[in-house]
Amino acid sequence: MSQGKLAATALLVSDVDGVMTDGGLYYDEQGRISKRFHVQDGLGIKLAQAAGMEVAVTTGLESEAVRSRIEELGIREFHSGGLHKGDLVSRIASERGVSLENIAYVGDDWVDAPAMAVVGMPIAVQNAQPEIKRMAAIVTENRGGEGALREVVVAILKAQGKLEEMWRQWMQLNASGSFSA
Repeated sequence: MSQGKLAATALLVSDVDGVMTDGGLYYDEQGRISKRFHVQDGLGIKLAQAAGMEVAVTTGLESEAVRSRIEELGIREFHSGGLHKGDLVSRIASERGVSLENIAYVGDDWVDAPAMAVVGMPIAVQNAQPEIKRMAAIVTENRGGEGALREVVVAILKAQGKLEEMWRQWMQLNASGSFSA
């Protein structure tokens, strides 16, 4: 694992289906889709945000379940319904003034390949397609939807020397439960 590139991460971009979820599409009797998110990934995103890291999310599918989860996590940079993820990540980098070298992208399937090809830190989840794993600088130990995104955030914060201080602050939460890192 390239600690230098992890430490330089200023923006974390994640796919949704297969990374933040287990990749399953669950249909109810009315034909509505629901998705399963892992709570540890959510806390990982909150830790990244508290550490000053920008977080962006992209998905090729339109889903109210995903939109609700993104809003709940306070992620401002959310893009759905598009499959041109390489162009999207390049545009986000340009708009935010972040070098592509300072972006980590977490993906699992072919649709993520163009984005992974342009960033400095391409990351694949453990159950990613073989071609995506070959592109990755890091392959997580956890599967998508099972804490893989949290694993990535922890690795970045550790490389940046922020993880231990965040843990100390977490343990000193005030009575209101606020967390400021």
